[in-house]
Amino acid sequence: MLKLTSRALTTAILGTAVAGTSASAQDITIGWTAWSDAEFVTKLAEQILENRADYDVELTQTDIAPQYQGIAQGDIDMMLMSWQPGTHGDYLDGIAGEYTDLGPIYTHARLGWVVPDYIPEEDISSIADLKSNAVRERLDGEIVGIDPGAGLSQLSEDALEDYGLDGYNIQFSSGAGMTAALDRAINREEWIVVTGWSPHWKFGAYDLRYLEDPEGSLGGAERIHALTRTGFHQDHPEATDIITRMFIPISMLENYMAFAQENSYEEAVDKFIEEQSDRVDYWVNGEF
Repeated sequence: MLKLTSRALTTAILGTAVAGTSASAQDITIGWTAWSDAEFVTKLAEQILENRADYDVELTQTDIAPQYQGIAQGDIDMMLMSWQPGTHGDYLDGIAGEYTDLGPIYTHARLGWVVPDYIPEEDISSIADLKSNAVRERLDGEIVGIDPGAGLSQLSEDALEDYGLDGYNIQFSSGAGMTAALDRAINREEWIVVTGWSPHWKFGAYDLRYLEDPEGSLGGAERIHALTRTGFHQDHPEATDIITRMFIPISMLENYMAFAQENSYEEAVDKFIEEQSDRVDYWVNGEF
């Protein structure tokens, strides 16, 4: 498992967003990583907090580990992508008592390894099937991953060991790099295994399936929570109430994420706020 980053690394990564500024009482810094669900939810929260509650929101993009350290050290105010209970369990343990959990933003999420549906199930239906020499050769011994600090990446490294997948390595990249590799492979009808999660727009764009995980290496059902630094509620009670009420059904979220891929996340956020105005009004006012 990867170690949590040090305070020095966190400060170096986050410092450009927070150092040398004189924060007002209404300034909020939100950390995020360029995962498709996180981008939509974070930009949605940004617009609501700015346009409906008169906050000035600064978005700080970085890897997931520095976000947890940033929350614990007060370098950032909030993150909206804490996968619980399993995926980010080590990160949460590392900052125990140094954050506030505002609860889930969406539920019924999951992690796994994903293949295009044109790969025959009789050849690959389970992660255990990757032990076949013939399958390993077709895949060039590679699992295409995302950023190495992600909980999914750490769990995937464990899966290599759990299933005895000698001769394989995880090709770390980013969320965008993973989907680009998937798109290239599908256009050529090549075999590929990628690390994946739900919600994600790729399940609306391609015919895909999760590989079975009989060892349970990649965990079960997950919830995605909002975390804040200690004391955030006292400093920003209105923002805390808005984010605490913020909840999106996962199928609805995936629909807007798919729209964002065809257009932009900004347009998808505008579309959500227009079409889901009653929901947004409840988040802001607490009234049905």
